[in-house]
Amino acid sequence: MAMDVKRDPAILRRKKMRQLALGAVGVVVLVGVTFFVMRLRPAAPLVDSEPWKDTVKRGDFVREVRGAGTLVPEDIRWIPARTAGRVEQIVLRPGATVTPNSVILELSNPDLQQQVRAAELNWKSGQATLENRRSDLKQTILTLTAAVKNSEQDFNLAQATLDANEELAKQNLISAVQLKTYRSQLEQARTRLDLAKSQLENSQSTLASQIAPQEADVAQRKAQYELVSQQAADLHVRAGMSGILQVVPVEQGQQVGAGTQLARVANPASLKAQLRISETQTKDLAYGQVADIDTRNGHVKGRVSRIDPAAQGGTVGVDITLEGPLPPGSRPDLSVDGTITLEKLVNIVYVGRPSFGQDNGSVGMFKVSPDGKEATRVTVKLGRSSVNTVEILEGLKPGDVVILSDMSQYDAFDRVRLK
Repeated sequence: MAMDVKRDPAILRRKKMRQLALGAVGVVVLVGVTFFVMRLRPAAPLVDSEPWKDTVKRGDFVREVRGAGTLVPEDIRWIPARTAGRVEQIVLRPGATVTPNSVILELSNPDLQQQVRAAELNWKSGQATLENRRSDLKQTILTLTAAVKNSEQDFNLAQATLDANEELAKQNLISAVQLKTYRSQLEQARTRLDLAKSQLENSQSTLASQIAPQEADVAQRKAQYELVSQQAADLHVRAGMSGILQVVPVEQGQQVGAGTQLARVANPASLKAQLRISETQTKDLAYGQVADIDTRNGHVKGRVSRIDPAAQGGTVGVDITLEGPLPPGSRPDLSVDGTITLEKLVNIVYVGRPSFGQDNGSVGMFKVSPDGKEATRVTVKLGRSSVNTVEILEGLKPGDVVILSDMSQYDAFDRVRLK
């Protein structure tokens, strides 16, 4: 039979105090660990690939904008149909060298040919009427001239008769009544002469006005004939300039109306570059700025000669007039790249242009630590930019190394680890 051992109360009390102390220590340790863990920063993510980095510098750089485009002729001419017709023959095909008189297409229009014949007959009829009117007026002038001559003869005869009879009157061989009669005959002859001269002068002075209506009618008929004749001649579609035939957008047998574009001719000896520049980079573009055009077979200098007033598809068209000879192989529609110089910036802080951010804006960029193992996000204020560089206004100093690659996937972190 077992017997109960009586425990010492002091021992029990010490054991209980030791347990309470251990519990208190455990609570303190737990609280401390929790506080420490809460103050720990999240682990920085590791950048998988090697990012694109650049060092901030101080110095000079040239601001530029770049765009792609094509070479196009400066002298381009679309040849329209002067009148309706049917395409009978395509004489020349695209790529052919043409001169101003080169026939590209042959059109036909039977109605127009009939109009030409009718207009010619109408013009000739008007000419005949005009000639008849001129003959009538000429005959009238001749008749009046003859009348003046006859009146002069009658006047001279009357004057001679009066002179002779005045001598006889002095000798009292004729009566005063007879002398008076001769004087009256002289005045009548003078009146008839003056009247004949007046009629002749009047006919001569009004000759032009009398024939003017017929001449105007003939001129109108001639103009109509020349118009339809020119339209008929335009059925032989000619290039009108020297160059290369680029496009013939019609087919044989096709019926075309007046104004239809029949062909396009360009002068390949005079080319310009047409570039498309992003509309966000065009605010500082100006006429006369220097440009460099890369034809991929050489470079040629040029100047900005035209800027589109409106953007299209997020880009603005810019024409570059080329200066100097083109590299070999340059031809219309050749793809080119162009770089336009905006200005030269002196003694500024700059870095390579990142793949994000806009001019005169603030962006977050990762600055690489001196040991190259980490990068910390900093706020950077950008200034003016070029094709490959951008001005730094605030946030970085010369010698700092920053990441230029797109780091948008790390937007939730202020620190990253680098390989």
